[in-house]
Amino acid sequence: MSSVAKNFKLGVKVLKESENPPVSWPQGTSIDRFSGTWWVAHTKSRNEKALAQDLIAKDICYFLPMHWRKSRRSGRVIKSFLPLFSSYLFFCGDERQRLELLRTNRVAGLIEVKDQKKLLDELQKIEQAIRTGLVISPHKYIRQGQLCRVLTGPLAGMEGVVLKGQTVTRLVLQVDMLGQAASVEIDRDIIEVVEE
Repeated sequence: MSSVAKNFKLGVKVLKESENPPVSWPQGTSIDRFSGTWWVAHTKSRNEKALAQDLIAKDICYFLPMHWRKSRRSGRVIKSFLPLFSSYLFFCGDERQRLELLRTNRVAGLIEVKDQKKLLDELQKIEQAIRTGLVISPHKYIRQGQLCRVLTGPLAGMEGVVLKGQTVTRLVLQVDMLGQAASVEIDRDIIEVVEE
């Protein structure tokens, strides 16, 4: 069964490139120009783009960062434009617009943003990367102090605590029995969080 037929059977509409909603609305307006309160909409499964289309129709400002993903199926290269953060859309507006968003029946829940400035600062970095044309893709979130494992290279399989300095990321290797540690400079792209 082709991927298009499979998606049709599952009720997933495959969009042509021109049918995808813009990353932000109003299109071409930087998100720092949006007025109102920022909210995070936790969408129902695979409803991010449909919600964006609904918000365009209601003229509600939103930011839906997306990225291109290439995959091979049946010898063909399939190019998909997918949300960077699956099941999440960021929108900015007033109480009336928040209620309009809830009426779309595409939202599983809303997350109130306590620190509006911090969220906007973080989103602006993503917006800037997208606008400059840099390749952006999802990445596991790694907190400072989190236990991580090296995936490749001469340290493959080694575990340690990640610390980020001014210019470099370091993997701290501890010897608990001695109360001592050493650290090595490491590329963040070759580490993964160790699940506890």
